[in-house]
Amino acid sequence: MQRLPGVGPKSAQRLALHILKRPESEVEALAQALIEAKKQIGLCSVCFHLSAEAVCEICRNPNRENQTICVVVDSRDVIALEKTREFKGKYHVLGGVISPMDGIGPEQLNIQALVRRVSQQQPQEVILAISPSVEGETTTLYVGQLLKPFTKVTRIAFGLPVGGDLEYADEVTLARALEGRRELD
Repeated sequence: MQRLPGVGPKSAQRLALHILKRPESEVEALAQALIEAKKQIGLCSVCFHLSAEAVCEICRNPNRENQTICVVVDSRDVIALEKTREFKGKYHVLGGVISPMDGIGPEQLNIQALVRRVSQQQPQEVILAISPSVEGETTTLYVGQLLKPFTKVTRIAFGLPVGGDLEYADEVTLARALEGRRELD
């Protein structure tokens, strides 16, 4: 369990001891639920957000704006932004950031799918909501340059420290960051 994000040695030990104390039927039910979730949850064919269906609920929602696409690193960012209830458009999940040190280049991410989507759908705006780490800035600049020929490209303003992650920001900070977005130079 220590391999799970945010679970250190002490938390892993507490969880393991708790599970060992539970009746076998509960442990089996938990294991089965995890196996079923892994089998049933995949990626949306449009935006690459987690989904139990081929096209996720957000992409299928007719009440969402088609003219704005918010680009994020992963599904945790979609969930964090959805909690603000401020963004009414659609999303595109990159699946990571460009990180040459980790062997992750643009070809390992959902960047080309984003470029195709933007060139075909011609949205009025693409918002880059990528955390301001070194890798995040590299990814923002790279994606921004690819999309500029097709549409207006903005980035969210940040009240977050460099190296901060969207998933840990509170709803007010994220809402203000969306409101304070600016066009890339």
